[in-house]
Amino acid sequence: MPGFEIFGDEEKREVLEVLESGVLFRYGFEGQRGRQWKVRRFEEAFARYTGASHAQAVTSGTAALKVALAALGVGAGDEVITQGFTFVATWEAILDIGAVPVFTEIDLSLNMDPADLEKKITPRTKAIIPVHMMGAPARIEEIMAIADKHGIAVIEDTAQAAGARLHGRHLGTFGAIGTFSFDSVKTITTGEGGMCISNDASLWQRMDQYHDHGHDHLPNPGGRGGEGRLFIGFNYRMMEIQGAIGLAQLAKLDAMVEAQQHNKNILREAAAAIPGVQFRDLLDPAGDSATFLTFLLPDKAKTDTVADVLRAAGAVATRWSENTWHYYPNWEHLLEGKTPCNDGWPFTLHGKRRYVYDPQALPKTVAILERALTYQVPVRLAPEQETSICTALAQAARAL
Repeated sequence: MPGFEIFGDEEKREVLEVLESGVLFRYGFEGQRGRQWKVRRFEEAFARYTGASHAQAVTSGTAALKVALAALGVGAGDEVITQGFTFVATWEAILDIGAVPVFTEIDLSLNMDPADLEKKITPRTKAIIPVHMMGAPARIEEIMAIADKHGIAVIEDTAQAAGARLHGRHLGTFGAIGTFSFDSVKTITTGEGGMCISNDASLWQRMDQYHDHGHDHLPNPGGRGGEGRLFIGFNYRMMEIQGAIGLAQLAKLDAMVEAQQHNKNILREAAAAIPGVQFRDLLDPAGDSATFLTFLLPDKAKTDTVADVLRAAGAVATRWSENTWHYYPNWEHLLEGKTPCNDGWPFTLHGKRRYVYDPQALPKTVAILERALTYQVPVRLAPEQETSICTALAQAARAL
């Protein structure tokens, strides 16, 4: 799954060009850097690849969410709806901008349940963040129809789904803004880093300014300083070494997805032999980035049995119901309102608790994920790894 599996001469060459110039900062130093504008080129290449009009590189997928929320004007008191199965960064960004996260159930796509989304919309809902979990699309067309009906902006959290498509269209291009992560375990990686894409020039301009302390960059493209400022911002700038690695990785992305699809089919065929097994709903198998294989058993007891067999065989599968980073009931810091702020912000304002989360609020999500087992799919599936997992899955099939 991670892009570091295929680091090679391409990444080294791009990075060396940066080091030889001596310029790591993405703006300015025109005389010293020569023709090296790695971050700018990465943005342009990523926009072309996804079919978006604009791309804004940032320091992480979390920063991408924060920048997108800021560009849409989300702030204190607003509600932002996301799902109860996602990495904590999705709702951390919502909290950090002062808004209130509202959580929906997932369905068998393992992504946002559109029916539950509609129930959660209130007059305070400012944005919706569906997450394309584990490389496969959410029901984004249904979600967009609901959002458009209510006049609510959609940010697609595409952190785990770079290279994935729905009916030929790249994920991240359906909503107002799509966000991506390039951290150390993502399909393409720059170590850390992220990207926002949009077809709205005004939103891109707001993201461009917010991610660099309010600099507008307009009178002096590639430079900064001396411009007017429309609003305050923060520092979420990507540096040139990250842009250099991103350029090399992006050129390999389609080949990586193709390899993952091949390897996922091998593992899926082995898992299909387990009695009663069910696979997640894939809206477009051809567009699946195939970074993960997830299968479900008929009930928790059978899932426990299969998980134990796989663990004993040395081929441990992820159980999301035991995971503390992606599973709503295990987010104790959210549920208990833990914060480093002495005044209790963002959970408390002026001594009053703003909101309280019920650990039992998402029973459908719990019922699905306690039956789910997942393997990461590597770009390069070593023969011994293939044998180990397939043999363990065959043992699990016999155990049922």
